[in-house]
Amino acid sequence: MKIFEELQERGLIAQVTDEKEIRDLINNGGAKFYIGFDPTADSLHVGHFMALCLMKRLQMAGNKPIVLLGGGTGLIGDPTGRTDLRAMLTPEVVSHNCNCFKKQMEKFIDFGENGAVVVNNADWLVNLKYVDLLREVGACFSVNTMLRAECYKQRMERGLSFLEFNYMIMQSYDFLHLHNTLGCNMQFGGDDQWSNMLAGTELIRKKTGDDAYAMTITLLLNSEGKKMGKTAKGAVWLDENKTTPFEFYQYWRNVDDNDVMKCIKMLTFIPIEEIKEMEKWDSSRINEKKEILALELTTLIHGKEKALKAKETANNLFSGNIDDENMPKTEIEESSLIDGSILITDTLQLAKLTTSKSEARRLIEQGGLSINNEKVSNFNQKLSKEELEKGVIVKKGKKIFHKLILKK
Repeated sequence: MKIFEELQERGLIAQVTDEKEIRDLINNGGAKFYIGFDPTADSLHVGHFMALCLMKRLQMAGNKPIVLLGGGTGLIGDPTGRTDLRAMLTPEVVSHNCNCFKKQMEKFIDFGENGAVVVNNADWLVNLKYVDLLREVGACFSVNTMLRAECYKQRMERGLSFLEFNYMIMQSYDFLHLHNTLGCNMQFGGDDQWSNMLAGTELIRKKTGDDAYAMTITLLLNSEGKKMGKTAKGAVWLDENKTTPFEFYQYWRNVDDNDVMKCIKMLTFIPIEEIKEMEKWDSSRINEKKEILALELTTLIHGKEKALKAKETANNLFSGNIDDENMPKTEIEESSLIDGSILITDTLQLAKLTTSKSEARRLIEQGGLSINNEKVSNFNQKLSKEELEKGVIVKKGKKIFHKLILKK
């Protein structure tokens, strides 16, 4: 099975501009493609994970990846999927985030000799002259067409800033620049980027007469239609200092039963033939599938040793053998204590296990909270300084474990 057919089989392809041409290009290793990553944080997250996996798959099939770090577009902010204006980042923060991205990507992508190329669009966007851009690029865009793009339509009622309105032009210019300087002939991205990507292929056609192609990958949604990769604590990060290997493992170990096989197909490198056999397994083996998914993905991000340790810790916790060495921890500042103690509901918020006191109260009311294996039933129960010095184990629901300890 060739790479295009494998991507189809895994359910990764959402939209393509020219199926026959794209099929021939990537199946024969002829694609010199780019994927853009705007550095809005100092770590990649699960939302980037599928794009990285796609890049790795295509590189393994002989195609040439170009990693585009959005040092320039990151100063503007992509309005796609937003209902409000993104926070404005300083050039220093954007530059730092770009460096963090590059280090994480090296785990997936081969940047060695004749390998992938990494570029930063700040190198050409920041120094553009406005009048020249208007004459050379702006004249190629129809405002009417741009306003029909989904990424702009959803913002019109709340207000779309002129800054954000330029994002499509900037992304299209990136494609043109990479085509002219590096011979880039394809762009890949999330399905929510379709309008921007089409604009790029059209700009290349108008300015050079050349053909360029675009393909979007399916967004990673759960069975309820919501983007995966979010927890009560926020995004699931690839940086282990932000999301520990244990937390990362647990996220995938606890996905909904209906999403397991989809995640295995789309995110792992398990051969299609083996996946088809797994699909035949009896429903009683669902936890085995989840363990395979969690171990495969944690190994990809954090390596085999940390993945196996995360699995061992999870198994020990579920069997009642508390091993808190690799459990996520929150250190409670002594200044948070009042008269030598603190409400459990307050510690839940400090640990980001709940977002509010009302949520914490509902959790307790429903019998979903235990401290050191004892169910909590009193909303006003407190933890003493002495207890926190020893460390306490919080269990939220059936699957989330967390250690609270007093900061020394």
